[in-house]
Amino acid sequence: MRLILSFIAGALFGTGLYLSGMTDTDKVQGWLDIFGDWDPTLAFVMGGAILPMAIAWRVTRRARAPLVGGAFPAPADPEVDRRLVIGSTLFGMGWGLSGLCPGPAVASLSFGGTEGLVFLIAMLAGMFLAPGVKLRLDRASPAE
Repeated sequence: MRLILSFIAGALFGTGLYLSGMTDTDKVQGWLDIFGDWDPTLAFVMGGAILPMAIAWRVTRRARAPLVGGAFPAPADPEVDRRLVIGSTLFGMGWGLSGLCPGPAVASLSFGGTEGLVFLIAMLAGMFLAPGVKLRLDRASPAE
């Protein structure tokens, strides 16, 4: 049952990304180009994501466990530290340069051509290398 629900949720998410234009790299880069030919339409997509997530957070606050088993993830650490700033900066740079981020990249695999595949390989390489980079950054940072 869990796999079926995961498949349905993933298909719904991918369809939403496609229909909203989040898989169109030109549209995403137009959204990010605030000093050029800015395309504000993705603001509605991002804004529209806030309402269902707000409802989901309220529902999960009252629930004891997820409907399909497992446990709810722990709340994120609200501290803004060096790792968060570096990671956010790298994510934003990659998103701006390629016009893709992980969700839309996976959703566009079926029609993204070679560029989508190259992005996916680069993204997976970054995910593979990230723990080592994190370890080096942690070693280099002064003791707190």
